[in-house]
Parts: sequence; C-alpha cells; structure tokens
Amino acid sequence: MTPERPTMRPRRPFFSSGPCAKRPGWTPAALAGACVGRSHRSPAGKAKLAEAIELSRAVLGLPAGYRLGVVPGSDTGAVEAALWSLLGPRGVDVLAWESFGRGWVADVVQQLRLPDVRAIEAEYGRLPDLGRVDWERDVVFTWNGTTSGVRVPDGDWIRPDRRGLAICDATSAVFAMELPWDRLDVVTWSWQKVLGGEAGHGMLALGPRAVARLESHRPAWPVPKLFQLAKGGKPIEGIFRGDTINTPSLLCVEDAIDGLRWARSIGGLPALIRRVEANMAAIDGWVGRAGWVDFLAESPATRSPTSVCLRLTDPGAAPFAQRLADRLEAEGVAYDIGAYREAPPGLRLWAGATVETADLEALFPWLDWAYGEVAAAAAV
Repeated sequence: MTPERPTMRPRRPFFSSGPCAKRPGWTPAALAGACVGRSHRSPAGKAKLAEAIELSRAVLGLPAGYRLGVVPGSDTGAVEAALWSLLGPRGVDVLAWESFGRGWVADVVQQLRLPDVRAIEAEYGRLPDLGRVDWERDVVFTWNGTTSGVRVPDGDWIRPDRRGLAICDATSAVFAMELPWDRLDVVTWSWQKVLGGEAGHGMLALGPRAVARLESHRPAWPVPKLFQLAKGGKPIEGIFRGDTINTPSLLCVEDAIDGLRWARSIGGLPALIRRVEANMAAIDGWVGRAGWVDFLAESPATRSPTSVCLRLTDPGAAPFAQRLADRLEAEGVAYDIGAYREAPPGLRLWAGATVETADLEALFPWLDWAYGEVAAAAAV
C-alpha cells in the first residue's frame, strides 16, 4: 500500500553532491565583503586568498611543513596538477572503484602514457584489494568515492615507511572525516563539497615528500601552465601564499571564507565530523526501516557518510530510479538526488556537514511515498 502523502517538508531540500548545500543560514549577504572590482594580485586580493588558505589550514589542523594553495579547475585541476608535475620517477598504482578514480587511470595511462602503471580496480559498491598496493610505487587514489558511496576505511593500509608518494583525491572526505595527514603526501579537494562553496577552484596540499619530488624531478612531458607547480627545480611558492596560477573569482573566494568561518564558529573539524556522523546515522536508520532501498556500498566499514549512494532492492525497480528522483524534485522536497550518470541506477543523498539532520528526517517519508507512487504507476 502506498504511504500517505507527507505534509512536513525539508526546510532546505538541497541534497546535491556538488555543488552542495550552503551552510545553514547562508544568504547572498555573506558575500558583501568580497573583494570585487579589484585585482586578485592587489594587496587586498592576495589577503583574501591568503585568508582562505590559512583558515583551511587551521580548521583541518594541517601539519607544519605542508604547503597549501589554491589552484584552477576545482578538484580535477588539483589532482591533474599533481599527476602532471609529480609522476614519472617510479611505477604507479592507481586505485579505481568509481568514475573519478577511473578518470585518474585514464589520465595516467592515456595522457601521460607512463610505461609502468597498474590499475587496481573494483566495481561500484566495492573497494579494491588494498593489500595489492605496492608502496615502493607512487599510489593515486580517492579517499571517498563520490559517485559510488564507497570510501577507504582508514589509513592503516598506507605504509608509514613508503618509498612512493600517496596522492589522495579527498574532495568529498576533507572537512568530514579524519585524514591521516602523516601518511598522505598530496591531498586535493574543492570548495563545493563539504563546506558548500562555489565551483571552479581547487585546493592542493603538498607534504614534505611531495615537495622533495618537485625539487628533484623534471617531467618528461610538457606541463601546461595551469598545472605547473615548480620552476627551475623549486616549488612556485607564490601558489601557497595566494598568488594563484590564473585569475580566481573573488566572489567564490569570499564564499569559501564564509564557509570556513562558519566551520570555525561551530567548533571546527570535530563539530563538522559530528554533523556528518549524525546525518549518516539518520540515513542508516531509515534504510533499515524502508525495505525497498539499500546502500550501494556492500560493506558498512566502507560506506561513505557524505555521498550516500543507494540502490533499489527490487531489480525490476532500477529502471525507474530516475523517475523517483524527478518526482521528488517536482514536489520541491529533494533536488538533484539521482545517481551519477556513470553509476548504477539509484539515488545519491549528500549528507555533508552543511546538511541538517532534521531536513533528512523530513525527507524520508517523501522518499517512501514517492517510491510507492512510482512503483504503483509502473505496475499499471
């Protein structure tokens, strides 16, 4: 029997996995202090970029000795700047269990054409065998698979005495999960995920071992200007002080600063993580009650608490998963929750720190109702 149409609605129906919900209470007035109409190379523009960098460093507790900078092209640009600038001296293991990891495989194999590459892959819903990774080699991996809802469980599999670099795409994990910085040499993310910032800009953190690679390695291929992190055997230090490689949007910079100030005001990283965990607990409880839906990630230890990917348990229902998402959008209760275009059919709920648990709780009855409606229509 189809559940009754709910009456209570989420106050903020924004569950997109990127760009994600703005922080609670956000309005365009948050951008009033933006350094618009000024050069990003002016003292005022540089000060804004430096503030975004230093606030990020402080909220994350980035260790001393790690350089942090703003780069173009969102998280994709940050990852590719690292790949183009750092890879080459060693063989490379690339882990892939969803679309973005497979994109890094394509970059390394088809674009850089490195001769010694191992792609260690798994299907959506599963994690590759981490025991196959060889830490004598450079290793490229996502911490949290945004399009599959599968994450690595911890950093214990990363050798502290590794010879290769650990290059981590952490865009939907940073600010939401504890990261073992001492075991990560390169970490990338974008503003548009956990803090709900705007698109187009990436963040790149380089540990001391990655900086040493920049100083000792000359890539065998041309490095596009947007990816250049070193010049004459030295890191381009301006990148890590607010001298970005290209012109940034100072409106986006102001928005990032606003999100970081909010994070600091509520208690920093521990508070952000608590909000994410509360959201995941609510989703887990609903999935256990619903009966028609389950997590795409097979193992609870590897389930993402931010990009929560769900599958319909009835194989015959999979074809109308997008109709379910469309129905919820038409009702104005959940926007952009269809599965990623390359992922198996299903739903994807963003549950990062800017999402209120109360909004998720209000959404669950609508999910049950919409599934009943769409399933009944399909049966006719």
